[in-house]
Amino acid sequence: MIPYGRQDITEADIDAVTAVLRSDFLTQGPVVPRFEAAVAAHCDVPHALAVNSATSALHLACLALGLGPGDVLWTSPVTFVASANCALYCGASVDFVDIDPATYNLCPRALEAKLIAAEAAGRLPKVVVPVHLAGQSPDMAAIGALADRYGFHVIEDASHAIGATYLGAPVGDCRYSDITVFSFHPVKIITTGEGGMALTRDPALAARMELLRSHGITRDPALMSHAPDGPWYYQQIALGYNYRMTEIQAALGLSQMARLGDYVARRRALARRYDARLEGLPLRVPFQHEDGSSAWHLYIVQLDPALDHRAVFEALRAAGIGVNLHYIPVHTQPHYAAMGFAPGDFPEALRYYAGAISLPLYPGLTDAMQDEVIAALRRVVAP
Repeated sequence: MIPYGRQDITEADIDAVTAVLRSDFLTQGPVVPRFEAAVAAHCDVPHALAVNSATSALHLACLALGLGPGDVLWTSPVTFVASANCALYCGASVDFVDIDPATYNLCPRALEAKLIAAEAAGRLPKVVVPVHLAGQSPDMAAIGALADRYGFHVIEDASHAIGATYLGAPVGDCRYSDITVFSFHPVKIITTGEGGMALTRDPALAARMELLRSHGITRDPALMSHAPDGPWYYQQIALGYNYRMTEIQAALGLSQMARLGDYVARRRALARRYDARLEGLPLRVPFQHEDGSSAWHLYIVQLDPALDHRAVFEALRAAGIGVNLHYIPVHTQPHYAAMGFAPGDFPEALRYYAGAISLPLYPGLTDAMQDEVIAALRRVVAP
């Protein structure tokens, strides 16, 4: 089976992890800050906080922005459930904004129309979470302008997009957002096994997330209610969580960061090969906006409506091609349907779901393996 995604682990990665295992620190040591500094430098942003998953990073971002009961968060329906669940963790409610049918990202025009109606109803969102689906940035300049006009916060769920660019700058620089989140799951651009990171330009937001990722505990006398009882002393000054990243994970991530450019370049080359070799088949290849350059976490095709979506998917799996589908629209999940969402509430998301298939794409995919994927797809959709 050729999988849709797969990590790339080198001897350098193994050596980096082994060095940590032989060191004095398996957690809360010097490697996590070095990994954070490497990602911050790449993104040209002053603050980066490593955590144990992108889901944790989204949760911390929401908490740092003060999201809570009575508030509402808007996001795209075409995303992994964590983009919405982070609001529920905070006691807030969730709503969705339909996608742009070209990019599959949250549509700024739909967002503006929904904001106009929400302002009239007195129910504006506190936070909007645009998702960088497949590694391509949404129209963050337009979303940022709407944030300024309507007064909401922006968290970029860029879980797919480390290594991508937007308007000539790296995704993650937070020019149009309060906080950006990356994921380091094994099928993402770089991996720490499990892991994530939150980036921001705001030192207060960074300090808040740093406090909350480790139980809400501080050893800083300036933040305590009274002078320390002794050198052992700490205080819990907020209800936090254990969302820390280990030294082991950070060592892997730091080693992988050295190859980030190579990984993204290979993904882009594979995407170009798909574009050229899938021409003429009854499907639509991914659209790439001229404003940015995708990190190509996923290569998602849209089948012609005349094709049987499930039959194509199952035939490819039977042929040894590990295709997948990213994602089932969140508002159709039973947990969200119970809140009152109906499948037809976001028609573009539903149309997307009816024809989307993610083809294999990862740095270790050889040209010969990709040609095997293409040949199988051609046999299935154009026999």
